[in-house]
Amino acid sequence: MSAQTETHAPSLPASGTYTEGRHAEDDAPRIVPVRRTGQWAAAVAVLLLLAGALSSVVRNDAFQWDVVGTYLTTESVLRGLGLTLWLTGLVMVLGFTLGTLLAVARLSGNRVLQAVSWGYIWLFRSTPILVQLLFWFNIGALYPTILGVDTVNLLGPVAVAVIGLTLHEAAYAAEVVRGGILSVERGQLEAAQSLGLRPWRRFRRIVLPQAMRSIVPPAGNMLIGTLKGTSIVSIIAVQDLLYSVQLVYHRTYEVIPLLLVATLWYVGVTSLLSIGQYYVERHYARGTAGAR
Repeated sequence: MSAQTETHAPSLPASGTYTEGRHAEDDAPRIVPVRRTGQWAAAVAVLLLLAGALSSVVRNDAFQWDVVGTYLTTESVLRGLGLTLWLTGLVMVLGFTLGTLLAVARLSGNRVLQAVSWGYIWLFRSTPILVQLLFWFNIGALYPTILGVDTVNLLGPVAVAVIGLTLHEAAYAAEVVRGGILSVERGQLEAAQSLGLRPWRRFRRIVLPQAMRSIVPPAGNMLIGTLKGTSIVSIIAVQDLLYSVQLVYHRTYEVIPLLLVATLWYVGVTSLLSIGQYYVERHYARGTAGAR
């Protein structure tokens, strides 16, 4: 018998699979990042313009930066800054207190309270703040006596500023608080009622914490706006930050550097308030999709 020769199929090299995979990868389309030449060119152009503007401000002798440094921390300027901060804080507290009452009145079921609240908000939002301040400053000419009290010299400039700014701020604060309350889902209130919570407890524990998510952002903007808006009280001789620098440059005729002093203080304080607003917003946004 002749020996039978077994034939076997030729085996592929061990690297065959790798070679085929490599060829497949080479044939696959490559993802090439989009060239953003226009965006980079625009960014470079903007940076160059900003650098040129900053250089012109720093190197321009007309700004008199040495004078700015001299008056930046003088006693009169710091005293005016302190009055501005005090006025801003007091007006915000009083304005939001009155505004909250107005918002609750407008959301109540009492038609009279709704009408009075709506009328107040309409009137004070429709009248320029400067006109309101001038009216309060001349209240003695309109009503020389109220309930037997002489009003001619009753209100000083600071009292007029507090009253005028507070009444004006309350009209806007009322709408901010009302919008925040309306942002709370109706189901939350119904659940609180089913638990037997009293109205004040429902408002304090259920409504207000959720409403603060919508109240804080516009309230922070109002705070910054009020800080800058207090400069208008200089028209009735309240010695705030702006009026303090005005007193100096009326004496020295260094208008530009003194205005820069006020500008730097306003920018610094508003920047700090913006940082605080960010952290307050993040605190009340905890547990939401918008939390940062």
